[in-house]
Amino acid sequence: LLGDGGRRAQQHHVVFPDTRRPRLAGEVHEDAEGTAAQLPRAAAGAVVDHGGFEPTVGGIQRDGDVPTGPVVVDPVVDQVRERLLDEGQPVIISYRQERDSIARLRERGAIALQADFSDEAGIMRFIEQLRTQCRGLRAIVHNASQWLAETPGAEAEVFRQLFTVHMLAPYLINLHCSELLLQSEQADIVHVSDDVVRKGSANRSAYCASKAGLESLTLSFAARLAPRIKVNGIAPALLMFNAGDDEAYRAKALEKSALGIEPGPQAFYQSLRYLLDTPYLTGTTLTLNGGRHLK
Repeated sequence: LLGDGGRRAQQHHVVFPDTRRPRLAGEVHEDAEGTAAQLPRAAAGAVVDHGGFEPTVGGIQRDGDVPTGPVVVDPVVDQVRERLLDEGQPVIISYRQERDSIARLRERGAIALQADFSDEAGIMRFIEQLRTQCRGLRAIVHNASQWLAETPGAEAEVFRQLFTVHMLAPYLINLHCSELLLQSEQADIVHVSDDVVRKGSANRSAYCASKAGLESLTLSFAARLAPRIKVNGIAPALLMFNAGDDEAYRAKALEKSALGIEPGPQAFYQSLRYLLDTPYLTGTTLTLNGGRHLK
């Protein structure tokens, strides 16, 4: 769930079928007589988490004159996925490059779909793959995020790539998978943005603009898909430090929020769980920043 990278989050969707319905493809369960059986594919009620792009080693983005996101890092992402699996929630993830963490999730029963969201064709291929795995979706969580510098001479291409990952992929997946969401009694779409959108960035204007566009899509799809499908967002700031961050940097970063804490992976998981469980909330983006806007 969510992007696995730090400075540039990775590309991952997580799909978790509704636990009130049959489980995922290949998942062994017991029928009424206790006989082991396997289902041909995922049943209605899954959640798609659309996240990240191109893995990078390390943790969260450093603060400074650049955005603080993507701020979901390997430990955060992995723990959120593990929490969902611990709760018995079947999970489907998408990935661009094979990694040990993907293999571990497969071992726990998750379905992993390889995908590339860098262009329209890759996005549509993922959608077709998803259709072969799911008869329905419980929710879609979009967190595809690419962290690119706007280097001189390449600005237009950088903007195109950021637009494709941050906006076109969620837009097309929402359009083509909304009928799958309607197969679930409860249905949600969650867009993961970035707290930096509220103030912009001198050094990453294209990144901020495309993430702001994602927040606009939250409002548009909330209006379009109501009342059957809720559409909300999460805009996180700092969640977790890198292991190598020194005390001076940590103290400076913590001073930027009113609460002054490193909340850890549970803060994001609790926000996601709240959006999925709350029946009377749509068109809202949760600001998960510890009160940075108050400083």
